[in-house]
Amino acid sequence: MINPEHVLPMTKQCRLLGLSRSGLYYRPVPTSAQDLALMRAIDEIHLRYPYFGSRRIRDTLSDQGYDIGRDHVRTLMNKMGIEALYRKPKLSKGNLAHKVYPYLLGDLTIERANQVWATDITFIPMAKGFAYLNAIIDWYSRRVLSWRLSNTLETGFCIEALEEAIHRFGVPEIFNSDQGCQFTSTDFTDVLKAHSIKISMDGKGRWVDNVFIERLWWSLKYEEVYLRAYDSLREARQCIGAWFKFYNLRRRHQSLDRQTPDQVYRATLPKAGLAA
Repeated sequence: MINPEHVLPMTKQCRLLGLSRSGLYYRPVPTSAQDLALMRAIDEIHLRYPYFGSRRIRDTLSDQGYDIGRDHVRTLMNKMGIEALYRKPKLSKGNLAHKVYPYLLGDLTIERANQVWATDITFIPMAKGFAYLNAIIDWYSRRVLSWRLSNTLETGFCIEALEEAIHRFGVPEIFNSDQGCQFTSTDFTDVLKAHSIKISMDGKGRWVDNVFIERLWWSLKYEEVYLRAYDSLREARQCIGAWFKFYNLRRRHQSLDRQTPDQVYRATLPKAGLAA
């Protein structure tokens, strides 16, 4: 967009385009190895104690031998896209310009596949960086319907996962998410509206409203992610994809009467054209 060889000075090019000239020379600084280790530790603490804020996470890290201040913990938590889950004003990292929809699952009996889908985003640590994982699950069967891995928290990868799930499995009656800006954005909700899907969003700080996908993150991280150190997004996609295939097709659940998510999903939708 900016051409250093153009007849117009770069200062004028930036002014015409509404850009800051200083931004032309900025180069992102990679996250240090020390911060990556801290982020991994914070992720484990947050997964075990989702109601811990920056103070209690700092104290837990101190117990583990890390010398870190609360401000640094808070900075890393913001980078990871996580925060304590409990009721307080303005908890969710949503966009105030976006519409927030009511929670529809409170008194609902969920008794069949494709009645309710749920989604969430989680932090994925890697050897020399990190990524974000979005997944969509069927609430009744716990089956993972689609997922995407991204190195940013932009809305696009969530929309891709949603469109793939709809293309492969049809449409649910209700789609539930938290109040994050990715899911309240008009780009995302317009896809749901176009298919006449009812939109449901968790109450602020109500992690239990989306408890099944929180359990999915726990299983994924302790059975796969924390056992490895992915060297690249490509490797992470391959390994996480293999684990999701195992989870859907081979991992039996006590809550599903010792059946796999895929078996339960197929039992209620026998004609659904499923791919592994």
